[in-house]
Amino acid sequence: MRCFDFVARTALLLDDWFMKHRTEPGHPECPERLEVIAKALEFLEVTPLSSRRAKLDDLALCHDPRYVENVLELIESGATNLAAGDVSVSKESGEVALRAVGGVIDTVDAVLTGRVQNAFCAVRPPGHHARPAAPMGFCIFNNVAIAARHAQKRHGVERVAIVDWDVHHGNGTEEIFYSDDSVLFFSTHQWPWYPGTGLASETGQGAGAGLTINCPLPAGSGREEVLDAYQRRLIPALRSYRPQLLLISAGFDSRAGDPLGQFRLTDQDFADLTRILLDFAADSCGGKVLSLLEGGYNLAGLGKAVKSHVSQLMD
Repeated sequence: MRCFDFVARTALLLDDWFMKHRTEPGHPECPERLEVIAKALEFLEVTPLSSRRAKLDDLALCHDPRYVENVLELIESGATNLAAGDVSVSKESGEVALRAVGGVIDTVDAVLTGRVQNAFCAVRPPGHHARPAAPMGFCIFNNVAIAARHAQKRHGVERVAIVDWDVHHGNGTEEIFYSDDSVLFFSTHQWPWYPGTGLASETGQGAGAGLTINCPLPAGSGREEVLDAYQRRLIPALRSYRPQLLLISAGFDSRAGDPLGQFRLTDQDFADLTRILLDFAADSCGGKVLSLLEGGYNLAGLGKAVKSHVSQLMD
């Protein structure tokens, strides 16, 4: 990436620390994911941000403190798999996960204080499957959920919207906010597929009733189906809800050719989805958008898809 003295419109959190999370050989969630992203974004004019270690209080915004302490101790003790093999880890994975959260929190601050207009956080491990007291689906801590809670606690943001275009349903994010009227959660995802949640009938409960919007789509879905869900379901809901901050769980495993998904989105489709969200944000929340990397495991295409997304953020 090209770093300049002036403040660019878009910030990028892409720290070498995130490559120290080592998974087992052949695992799709590998450090090489960030290598191809870094190469793709190398010449973009962005404001670079660094990671830092999150504190227990930061994690406790969304996770049981006992879970945080236990999972970090387990990793430190030499565990190589968590959640019955669902999360591959190495000795430094706990530190990396903490630094991902800390970096995301600082990025939220940068956006909400006006230092930058928007940002992309190329973090590992991903987060949207992480539950309040359990790791799951390559995820240890729920980065996007903590970002939302931090925005509320630190900056007084009353309404946050989280849009998840990963091919897998963000069950952890849904669980955290299912009864909460301060966060709207919207997801397009393949169904039936891992993790088995995300039915259209899951719409929230209590104060959060109607604020979870799931759009399960069959294998083979692409531009027509996903953009239709955005235009018919998401945008009307956002207009009614009027969020003050828009967060994106940007999973690029919904791209055509991904080994862990069967959607058919193209790089141009990611640009168009990004533009739809940016146009809404410009009118509703001063353009404040924060995007976080989730899935995306086709190394030949991941960098291209991310570049398409980030280039729109910069436009």
